[in-house]
Amino acid sequence: MEVRLQKLLSQWGIASRRQAEQLILAGQVQLNGQTAELGQKVDPQRDQITFKGRLLQPIDRPQRVYFLLHKPQGIVSTCKDPQNRSTVLDLFPPTHRQGLHPVGRLDVESTGALLLTNDGQFTFALTHPRHHIPKIYQVWLQGCPPQSVLEQWRQGVWLEDRKTLPAHIQILKPYQRRTNSICVEVILEEGRNRQIRRIAEQLGYPVRRLHRSEIGSVSLHSPSGKLLPQGQYRSLTSAEINSLRHMIKVRSNISLKRSIPYESAGN
Repeated sequence: MEVRLQKLLSQWGIASRRQAEQLILAGQVQLNGQTAELGQKVDPQRDQITFKGRLLQPIDRPQRVYFLLHKPQGIVSTCKDPQNRSTVLDLFPPTHRQGLHPVGRLDVESTGALLLTNDGQFTFALTHPRHHIPKIYQVWLQGCPPQSVLEQWRQGVWLEDRKTLPAHIQILKPYQRRTNSICVEVILEEGRNRQIRRIAEQLGYPVRRLHRSEIGSVSLHSPSGKLLPQGQYRSLTSAEINSLRHMIKVRSNISLKRSIPYESAGN
């Protein structure tokens, strides 16, 4: 059965679908001896696919893995960095890195929960804006925003050409005069690029620190309350993977008629 080349590469764990598209555009993938083109359809039983000079076979596909990482500050949540900064892949042994990529992003200054997998289809589904997977953040803001400002944030704020979805905002720690800061919990169901930081800056209360504690049903805290240490990772449980898949399915059905342009997250 024929399938688009970038989809096949993500299914085989070579890269996420978006990364596979970039590899094809960069000329690093060959189809039957010719440089592949984006959007080409292939039959894995008939066509020869070569990546960086190596012939790919269905048996090359690594076992699917799903990890939760507690990302430290100063680590880039990409596979490679043009500035040669440390990336999240540097926190994993080389034996785990084939096809491994982050699911969405946390910007370099932010800390907290980040999923990584070599399952490109899972990544595509989890990051698609139609699915609205909730994420929970603890955000330290400079200054003391009044309830009217927080309510404005809850209702949605215009960023460039469109309004953000409603967000859940509650105060976790009241204003501290000594530090001139307040800590709020933010629950988002979308992930526009640096969304929290951009909104806070626009409202006049810039972010001093940002930490993500939960992605859907996956938390940095275990059921017993133990926190996954910074810089360390663990495998997702079967229950967590199934819960995320179920959430994707349910939310996809709810918002099937909604059409939102894709924008990579990076709060």
